[in-house]
Amino acid sequence: MPEDIHLKINGQAVSAPAGSTILKAASSVGVEIPTICYHDYCTSNGLCRICVVEVSGARTLTPACVAKVNEGMEIQTDSPRVRRARKTILEMLAASVDLSDAPDIQAMLVEYQAQPDRYPDAQTRSPEVIQDNPMYIRDYAKCILCWRCVQVCAEDAQFTYAINFSGRGYRTQIGTFFNRPIPETTCVFCGQCIGVCPTGALKPKKQWLMEQGQTTDEIMRLTRSQRRAKTKKTTQPAPEGGAA
Repeated sequence: MPEDIHLKINGQAVSAPAGSTILKAASSVGVEIPTICYHDYCTSNGLCRICVVEVSGARTLTPACVAKVNEGMEIQTDSPRVRRARKTILEMLAASVDLSDAPDIQAMLVEYQAQPDRYPDAQTRSPEVIQDNPMYIRDYAKCILCWRCVQVCAEDAQFTYAINFSGRGYRTQIGTFFNRPIPETTCVFCGQCIGVCPTGALKPKKQWLMEQGQTTDEIMRLTRSQRRAKTKKTTQPAPEGGAA
């Protein structure tokens, strides 16, 4: 059994197993630290930085989802500096991403009194919705680049590797290799990427069509026709003398 580490969180004495993250140690004593990119069943990468905390003696704020506890640590999870950082992060997200389908993030905007219009000159992400398969849509205007979908499609669960990152800086985006349509990738339509998406960037096709005001009959017609097209394409025989 690993030895316990002794620290203080918001002045409260805490014991946590060696190797625990600050996030887990805080949760064990009922101290909730907000998260966005973190998911219990995905690898933590500390991307969104909404979980930052103030560690005594540290020059910068520390991401609680990846930082491990150390003996004698003194941590503040809700100091003015921490709240200011979270507020700024939320404001930057709201300035560039459509958060209309992200209720948890919307609640954080209210809690931290963030101003969604603080950066009126920010460039908003506005790619078109991708409807290249009958099962789900990809609306990257709502994507916050949290990595959850990429991770769950890879080593964290499915080992399918149908989607990944491309680009750098502001041009970073999630997509398929060589921007191929989803049916032409290794995707097996398991739906796990939809399950871990926190913002509605990935959504079941039928749900999305209902939100667009389509009738049940129209939804069945649209999704069935797309399934038939996919089946026809995958079962079409190769030209005589050609490779399969």
